[in-house]
Amino acid sequence: MRAGSATSRTRSVASRECDSRGSTSRSRTTASSPTRCTSASRSSPCARVGNVRSGARVATLGRMAKHGSNGSHGSPEHARTESHPRPPFPAQKLGKPGLESELDPKPRYEAPTYKPAGKLDGKRALITGGDSGIGRAVAVMFAREGADVSINYLAAEQEDAEETKAAVEAVGKRCILLPGDLFDAELCKRLVDETVDQLGGIDILVSNAAHQNRKKLDELDPEEFDRTMKVNVYAYYYLTQAAVPHMKPGSAILATSSSTGYRGSEDLPDYSATKGAINQFTKALAKQLLDKGIRVNAVAPGPVWTPLNAADEGMKPKDVAVFGEKTPMERPAQPEEIAPAFVFLASEADSSFITGIVLPVLGGETIGA
Repeated sequence: MRAGSATSRTRSVASRECDSRGSTSRSRTTASSPTRCTSASRSSPCARVGNVRSGARVATLGRMAKHGSNGSHGSPEHARTESHPRPPFPAQKLGKPGLESELDPKPRYEAPTYKPAGKLDGKRALITGGDSGIGRAVAVMFAREGADVSINYLAAEQEDAEETKAAVEAVGKRCILLPGDLFDAELCKRLVDETVDQLGGIDILVSNAAHQNRKKLDELDPEEFDRTMKVNVYAYYYLTQAAVPHMKPGSAILATSSSTGYRGSEDLPDYSATKGAINQFTKALAKQLLDKGIRVNAVAPGPVWTPLNAADEGMKPKDVAVFGEKTPMERPAQPEEIAPAFVFLASEADSSFITGIVLPVLGGETIGA
């Protein structure tokens, strides 16, 4: 979920688990038609960024779960890393809120070399923005580790949410779909209530959804500033306040921060402010909830290939084409590379003595480390 719809009207939660409702038709604006790769050369950008159909990706997850195979057959694990998509990407622009199904290349969430070990067996997790990007990768990896999940997203993102649901169910776990706009404080409470009602409890909260638009100070109106604050920070507060009474010792609260929370961004002043607030709120909550046995941590990625940036109203198609090239690894992270950090911090087996940290996942940068 990238909370960036044109309106801020309240949406009610329409929970669905067993039925698959088709997404509604909607027009999407494209500022620049994507440049499609035609070369099949191994050295060409297209060879590195080729897309795979959604159904095939979900089927692959199902086969891995069924046969107990969680790595790449017949190839070393480093081959996956070497083949991660690199700029230049097709120049493209997505309409708000931005669908993963329309992004080229498709973000990777399958993590075929990841080997689950039952670290989250029996856990119940609520993940905001779980339809795509980091949220989808976290939802699927949590499921592979044994957790049932509920995911929140904007109603316009139903198509993406259905794929996440299918991927979770392909590995044998439950996925509850909870659409709604996190701008609404009451919705945040209902998301927790529905998760508890339908999954029988809540052990893990992941406050992941975010809103961003690149704007200079003189372009940043109060309404935009308010939406960014409410979706990115207030929702974290509302969700946590609602979830804690249901959580038992051993539960975990996680938030998605950003490298901008450490260094700021001249193009994203309001977004940067929210990520800095998330960092400090996480540390303060960790201290408050120690006596309840609830750990609170955050993950701070650098550039990650998700629809959030291509749907940013202030980001030009030419900038999308080179997104992530300035990192030490000269590429953006894929969601499948960020999700293991969330598993680590959610798992008592891995991080029972860790609370109050903001874990940088920055592809070679040392800021915040």
